[in-house]
Amino acid sequence: MQPQRELRKIVEALSKEKGISKEIVVEALLEGIKTAALKKLGNKAKVEVRFDEETGEINVYRFKEVVDKITDPENQISLEEAQKIDSSVKIGDMIGELVRIEDLGRIAAQVVKQVFSQKIRLAEKHQIYEEYKHKLGEIVTGYVHKFNRRDVILNLGRAEALLPESEQIPGEKYHRGDRVKALVIEVYRTKEPQIVVSRSHPAFVKKLFEKEVPEIQEGIVKIMAIAREPGSRTKIAVMSTDPNLDPIGACVGVRGSRISAVLQELKGEKIDVVQYDPDPAKFVYNALSPAECTKVIVDEATKTLEVIVPDDQLSLAIGRKGENVKLASKLVGWRIDILSETQYARRQEPEFAELLKVTGLSDEVAGRLYEADIKSLKTLVETPPEKIAEIAKLSLEESQQILAKAKSYLEGKSS
Repeated sequence: MQPQRELRKIVEALSKEKGISKEIVVEALLEGIKTAALKKLGNKAKVEVRFDEETGEINVYRFKEVVDKITDPENQISLEEAQKIDSSVKIGDMIGELVRIEDLGRIAAQVVKQVFSQKIRLAEKHQIYEEYKHKLGEIVTGYVHKFNRRDVILNLGRAEALLPESEQIPGEKYHRGDRVKALVIEVYRTKEPQIVVSRSHPAFVKKLFEKEVPEIQEGIVKIMAIAREPGSRTKIAVMSTDPNLDPIGACVGVRGSRISAVLQELKGEKIDVVQYDPDPAKFVYNALSPAECTKVIVDEATKTLEVIVPDDQLSLAIGRKGENVKLASKLVGWRIDILSETQYARRQEPEFAELLKVTGLSDEVAGRLYEADIKSLKTLVETPPEKIAEIAKLSLEESQQILAKAKSYLEGKSS
């Protein structure tokens, strides 16, 4: 045990180091000493621990009831013995005996340390929770402290944050000491880890733009929707409350100064900033950028947009592995079906539409048949399955199944 004269210094030092109030430190210390005293004196003993703020002294008192006849030696004292301590006491009073901390023994010191450490740790957790619960959805900056397999532990100062593998940007590499920005997505009161952060969340990009674009902070430019494929591409839809202000220009900045800061943080992830429109038919034109659209057909019942694009824009509109159309669909909130002008023109022909409907073929596969002059179900059933397989790039079994569907449909139609 430390000499009592040093307790005030210890309390102040711990308070400063842990970032918790002196009152909490004292409370933890007193509880540790009380637990130790009860272990020494018995769990049924009535113990009170007092701290003198002025002197820094801690006193432990064991209280007993003054009785005429003792039946519980642990908690009772005879009137005769009690009056040796205080001559004014009478039956029924409680009298406290001073217990020297030194008399509690070495085991007591270990108990004090254990209980004190637990209480301080809980107080720290509570303090961290109170501080970071208000930072949910905000960006924090930390340094890579250590790794737990592929998860990254960030040092935020007084607290640590977990950046799980699932919340990292694919392909990013981290090294000890790296400075990392991330979005706070979870804060727990006592669970470990307490703080969970993300770099792959769409809101991370949104917050980066808010930081770089004053007009967003002021509410003049609003981010209306965001869709993200972390590490690859993000689409962000913006609008302006001021008709004289271009929201896209505000986000990009002079010579791309604003958006370049965001791109740098995202290690080159592509970003499309597009104009928001409440009308999904108009919005989709912007959402599919950089591809151009020729026509949009709206199906309100199924919330589907059929978008027709020039033939040379089809692959651009769909994007690598369908990424562009998938992000555009998330941004608009509608399903998007993309057709080239040629595919759309074919669909207007009754026989081709019937061919698609009956066989269940995709536009692409049916288009190969169409280009080989197999433009109707009648022509299809007259074509050998081997030739269909070759033209449509299907297996022989798939070709035979298609022919069976077509023949069955035509037979049913003629009967």
